[in-house]
Amino acid sequence: MNITIHSAFLPHTDHEASLAFYRDILGFEVRKDVGYNGMHWITVGHPDQPGTSLVLHPPAADPGITDDERRTITEMMAKGTYAILTLATPDLDATFAQLAASDAEIVQEPIDQPYGIRDCAVRDPAGNLIRINEINEER
Repeated sequence: MNITIHSAFLPHTDHEASLAFYRDILGFEVRKDVGYNGMHWITVGHPDQPGTSLVLHPPAADPGITDDERRTITEMMAKGTYAILTLATPDLDATFAQLAASDAEIVQEPIDQPYGIRDCAVRDPAGNLIRINEINEER
């Protein structure tokens, strides 16, 4: 079987703040930016990975979600417990320095985890937890 990851979805609540974070801070390219009824779906991805995308979607767009569920999702997003994305970099310290110099919300500075990975964590403008693992030959 030949299967690859084409896209993954994360909710977002602020079009401009999401663009500023994913495009301007992380350096992802904007592949699509579709608006409908005051909502935006933004497809972004790393320029070196044209076949893999992240779709930032409005959490309220699913007609099957009740108002109570929508409130719960919004509360979980604000706490950073609704969605998580793990990214990777060969130089965690340099990546973290760039994040710290921006207006990104730092959750955890770089640390060696007891399970064998070195990582840090930030939140995107919607509250989604973004973990960044250091991936290299030495670790």
